[in-house]
Amino acid sequence: MRRRILRSMLTVLTLTTVVLGVPLIYTAWLWVEDITRNDLQNRLDRIATEIIAQEHGDGTVLGELDTRSVAPLVPENGKLTIVYPSPRDNASRRDVGAGDVSDPLVESLSMGTSGSLRLEVPSAPMHAMQRQAVAVVGLAVLASLAAAVSVAVVTARRVADPLRDVAARAARLAMGDFRPDPRRHGISELDRVSDVLDSATVEIAGRLQREHALVADVSHQLRSRLTAVRLRLDELSTHSDPEVVHEAEEAMAQVDRLTEAIDDLVRASRDEDAADRDPVPVMDELRGMVAEWTHPFAEAGRALTLIGDESLRAPLTGSRLREAVAVLVDNALMHGGGTCTVSVRTVRPGGDREPLVCVEVADEGDGVRDELAPHIFDRGFSAGGSTGVGLALARALVEADGGRLELQRRRPALFAVFLGSSGYRAPNSVVAEPR
Repeated sequence: MRRRILRSMLTVLTLTTVVLGVPLIYTAWLWVEDITRNDLQNRLDRIATEIIAQEHGDGTVLGELDTRSVAPLVPENGKLTIVYPSPRDNASRRDVGAGDVSDPLVESLSMGTSGSLRLEVPSAPMHAMQRQAVAVVGLAVLASLAAAVSVAVVTARRVADPLRDVAARAARLAMGDFRPDPRRHGISELDRVSDVLDSATVEIAGRLQREHALVADVSHQLRSRLTAVRLRLDELSTHSDPEVVHEAEEAMAQVDRLTEAIDDLVRASRDEDAADRDPVPVMDELRGMVAEWTHPFAEAGRALTLIGDESLRAPLTGSRLREAVAVLVDNALMHGGGTCTVSVRTVRPGGDREPLVCVEVADEGDGVRDELAPHIFDRGFSAGGSTGVGLALARALVEADGGRLELQRRRPALFAVFLGSSGYRAPNSVVAEPR
């Protein structure tokens, strides 16, 4: 940001310097010439006064023109040409000063019936003065530009550094760092933002603490109730009817898995980001979940399959992934049709980034209507009479592990979970590797 601010300010300063400096330099050049010509005109006026003083009453000069009084008025290396009337000739000429002047600067003055004056001086001294004036003005312009650049650098740093600090603090807050920051930057707007972040830090920390306590209480109550249910089922497992015993054992297995899932979710909610975890086999995490849902699909006359590369691994929380994919499978069972396929593969996001592990859940139903597609992940939104929490929860679980859940295809529906790709949205350029 500092670089953009500095670049903008330097662009404005450069344009201002060019717009004002060039005319100022040109003006200085003309000003020196104007001063030189004015000096020559003043000399001619004084010379004319001396010559007119020597005139006779009839406008002629008596005898030879006396140039001793006008010689000091001729500049060094200059040449004065006097044309005047005399009794013998109507247009006598008299030259005063040096001979021919190379590259002369010429000024003339008409004295009416008294004649005319022509003063020539070398233009080299004037050009030297013009170059000096241009150099002085140029140095002044460069000095002002250097001072303005210094001010721009200080201003850019004063504006950009506080913005970067506030942005870094907001990023730390998003990552769960709720430590207060007493620094202020002397900019009222940014200090106001810092005050708001302080208030938000206290509020968010309090809410998270209350939510963690609530989760702990709820998980404790659920485990207590599940323990009671398991004890009842354990009693049924001693029944004399083998079918009752089988159902009781299946129910106890479901209770055990549910208890384990609750413990995993509570534990995962307190863990660090998934990027810090060791990669785990994705297929192994999904195999048990798919096996649980195979029977409901079979009762509906449909099939549920799991395909993919057994070697693919990703840094994730197993319970979060299983619950998120279970929501997608349940959604396919309730609203989809035909075979539901859970596939694990890799995708290349393009550029130099490493391939991502992608879990896709697809079915052969009618898919998602166009008017519903933009809102299916909104919490509370449902077109089928459900609570509207499932897909929002699935996305939250995936994002908690740094991944992303997207609706990749509307008809038939295909949902994709990109693992370990926080903030990654799958564009059309994503290329699937061969399965």
